[in-house]
Amino acid sequence: MGTELLAPLDLAFWHLESAAHPMHLGALAVFAPPPGGAPGPDALLGLLGARASAIPRLRMRVRDVLLPVGGAAWFADKDFDVDRHLTRVRLPVEEAAPRDGGFMPAATRLAGELMERPLRRGLPPWEMYLIDGPAGGPFAVLVKLHHALADGMRAVAIGAGIFDEIASATARPRSAAPSARPRPVPPRSWMPGPRQVAGLALGRIEDLGRAFGVGASLVRAGRLDPRGAPALRAGSSGTRRLATADLGLETVRRIRRISGGTGNDVLLTVVAGGLRRWMLERGESLPGDDPRALVPVSRRRPGRAAATGNRLSAYLLGLPVSEGDPWERLRAVREAMDRNKAAGPLRGAGAVAVLADQLPSLAHRFGAPLAGNAARMLFDVLVTSVPLPRSRLSLAGCPLSALYPMAPLARGQSMAVALTTYGSRVHIGLVADGKALPDLERLARCVEQEAAELLSVVGERP
Repeated sequence: MGTELLAPLDLAFWHLESAAHPMHLGALAVFAPPPGGAPGPDALLGLLGARASAIPRLRMRVRDVLLPVGGAAWFADKDFDVDRHLTRVRLPVEEAAPRDGGFMPAATRLAGELMERPLRRGLPPWEMYLIDGPAGGPFAVLVKLHHALADGMRAVAIGAGIFDEIASATARPRSAAPSARPRPVPPRSWMPGPRQVAGLALGRIEDLGRAFGVGASLVRAGRLDPRGAPALRAGSSGTRRLATADLGLETVRRIRRISGGTGNDVLLTVVAGGLRRWMLERGESLPGDDPRALVPVSRRRPGRAAATGNRLSAYLLGLPVSEGDPWERLRAVREAMDRNKAAGPLRGAGAVAVLADQLPSLAHRFGAPLAGNAARMLFDVLVTSVPLPRSRLSLAGCPLSALYPMAPLARGQSMAVALTTYGSRVHIGLVADGKALPDLERLARCVEQEAAELLSVVGERP
């Protein structure tokens, strides 16, 4: 893989980063040992290193370039050493003891601390940690990827190169040979023809017009004095805390079948209800304005997960925490998301990523911190869904039992929520500023309780 300029949105993510606001996303993958026991940690680290080394993107690092001014590019790291990116962290036996809740609470606390640390910018921007406890027990792999390196779908594609797919009895074996001979591509001139020139010009005009519309929407949607939840607007301490929640996928499906809409509508409603429950348990007054969620939308075409560059847009959604009726919360979320989808992911204030594609590299280099500080004027919390393949995954014969995605915190935000479906469960990773939300585990339990209550309320509807 040769030199490749960072796409505009990737460059924005690269320059948005600071020591207190690292711009990496992550995932905590938890594995259960098979009956015969898991391989030793040295064998697991060796396997992770071999798999990672075979992924060309993970051997690339970012360097500044002369042209375009303010730009940066991916270069192959000639001194690449996978051992710089892999670390084993052994949990003390007393921390992972069953009386303390077992392996997961200790691994989750440690993962939160590891997420605080920015990635080293002089190396390919990723890290993996093998987290293990007592021999013969479960273990976890924490993966950290800079957002300039991957969005959610590309992170999944990278994970597919690290982990193994468990073949089912009905699965068709992979063939090493291509299914069909590729068609020859006729030679093309590098000179664009008249029609191509016209098409490029028309596309550029459409892009600029779309960006102008998004900019106008941003001005209208901006809040100079947001009256949201105090905990979601607290100043940054640079610390990180992680909590996890698990929902039954069948619970989500039953609610969707009864109420209509989509599974994502249900999950967004559960997050809203969980926030309401958590605020009331803390003794807080409900905010004067419902908190706004930024809900990312992938613009990546199906089958193009490996394509370079982040391809994202987003919707803005008011989370109806002031509504006391779970059914009405669900209806409000469904109607708001229907309006967002009718307008499309390239319109409205949530499509702020569209503006990044239209800005020159120099603007990203010097304007990213200013834009980052303005994020709190637009939204209060990020809520993102990461699609996983339906197949079961494993590592060295150890089945993957859970995978908790983790999103980066934007400047001015104290919490981000990421959700993914694996097997029969919906796994939720909550990342927060450790000082602003020291009771993040309580919020995770509130989200789980809210899903059960929503099912109960929806089931009683005529």
